[in-house]
Amino acid sequence: MALTYSKMGELGTKAPSFTLPVSNPTSGNQPLMSLDEVSNGAALVVVFMCNHCPYVIHVEDALIKAAQICKEKKVQFIAISSNDATQYPEDSFEAMRQRAVDKNYPFPYLYDESQSVAKAYGAECTPDFFLYDSNLSLAYRGRFDETRPGGNPATGEEFLQALDELLSFGFVTMPQRPSLGCNIKWK
Repeated sequence: MALTYSKMGELGTKAPSFTLPVSNPTSGNQPLMSLDEVSNGAALVVVFMCNHCPYVIHVEDALIKAAQICKEKKVQFIAISSNDATQYPEDSFEAMRQRAVDKNYPFPYLYDESQSVAKAYGAECTPDFFLYDSNLSLAYRGRFDETRPGGNPATGEEFLQALDELLSFGFVTMPQRPSLGCNIKWK
């Protein structure tokens, strides 16, 4: 594991387009999901994560709660794994599917096998959070909260504050700090 900080991309940047396979479809098959299909909410959350990262595992339960809050607020929430599954089989599409079932993810968990989507978004680590407004302009990028593995339980306090500010004011006023975690496992 190489400790990596997220890039603090320029606010206002438009969400890059994508079409990716969904690991946890409700219909039992492997449908594709595109940006267009998830761009109809009050906002859009894109989280780059994976199955094996201790930083993701640390925030996972709080992340699930945050996704449920997003759903209640009509905010679209998706997660994307871009890790090289050849070197990290625990992040394979099949393992993603099993993790989504085991944890009952309330959000689509997409697979970026080519890693082109992670590169387009400027994702560097897992977890890495991107919050877009209803026009798909970047309003927040950075960390979920200040906790780390082995420390206090994750709450998602910073991410949820950013979400509340975006929905209340149309922009985020709070300081934005880079996320940190495992580096994305590039091919």
